Amino acid sequence: MAEETEETPTARQLAAARDFVARHGKPSRAVVENIGRVGARVVLVGADGALGDVLVAGPGAGAALVEKVDDLEAAEWDSETVKLAKIGPAHRRKMAGPRAHR
Repeated sequence: MAEETEETPTARQLAAARDFVARHGKPSRAVVENIGRVGARVVLVGADGALGDVLVAGPGAGAALVEKVDDLEAAEWDSETVKLAKIGPAHRRKMAGPRAHR
């Protein structure tokens, strides 16, 4: 099995992104967000508006993931991508964190 580097996504990460695209429509979008020493988060937005994510070693691995997955387009948080994302009540509660559930 290939080792993950700053520039290379793992087979598992690629499979997760491909599965997301298959379940949520083509084309899907991907926004690569640097999260510091931890790596990068590839936020996935399906054609149906569903959200998902894949954590990778860094922004380079995120960009490589987007490039290697068919029907996954690199995107930014522009108005078109934001409008596409459908954030339901359960996801909003999750984003708010445990204190919001009280």
